[in-house]
Amino acid sequence: MPTIQLKINAAASDDCLATLSTEFPDEEFKILASHTTADGLLGIVEVRMSDGDTLVRQFDESPEVCSSEVIHADERMVLIQYVIPIPDSYRVVRTSGVLVRFPVVMRDGWLFVERTASHERLAQYTDELEAVDMVYQILSLTQSYDPIELLTDRQQEFMTEAGARGYYDTHRRCTLTELAESFAVTKSAASRILHRAEERIIKDALSDSMML
Repeated sequence: MPTIQLKINAAASDDCLATLSTEFPDEEFKILASHTTADGLLGIVEVRMSDGDTLVRQFDESPEVCSSEVIHADERMVLIQYVIPIPDSYRVVRTSGVLVRFPVVMRDGWLFVERTASHERLAQYTDELEAVDMVYQILSLTQSYDPIELLTDRQQEFMTEAGARGYYDTHRRCTLTELAESFAVTKSAASRILHRAEERIIKDALSDSMML
């Protein structure tokens, strides 16, 4: 499944947290969590800086921030819980159904995000960013690979259960007969399902070397 890394100019939209971050261009705002509430977007942000009082004042004085509360502060870091109006960048994520990986970094108004989803969902995600006129840059696009994706649901089910029961251990803790009984199928049926699953994975693993 592909993973995209991109940066979004959130300050150019209606993201008041991004606007606040432009007041501290050299600091990294690390968003640890966020979710919608009846009052807006509830989030927690960590900023490592020596002058945390200035940041707290900016939150308190910003007319766009619905509420804010200092969770922790010391000479090196301040942790703030806040509620802000839901920004377009968050609405796009919810609409596209793309998974969010926390923490999310924000720096000088730019949101640095990593999203993992199908090609179709990622295309929908960038299309919707453009639909709300959000400026973004793609930093990288990588394809993760899981050989289990080659298998049918039934084959995945059998192999997962076989692995959990110790069928593939050097000294087997589960026999083929016991595995078949757990699925209420015959021993030969269980053998065929496992063999076809193993065949798909092995042939795929050897495909590159077989082409040389």
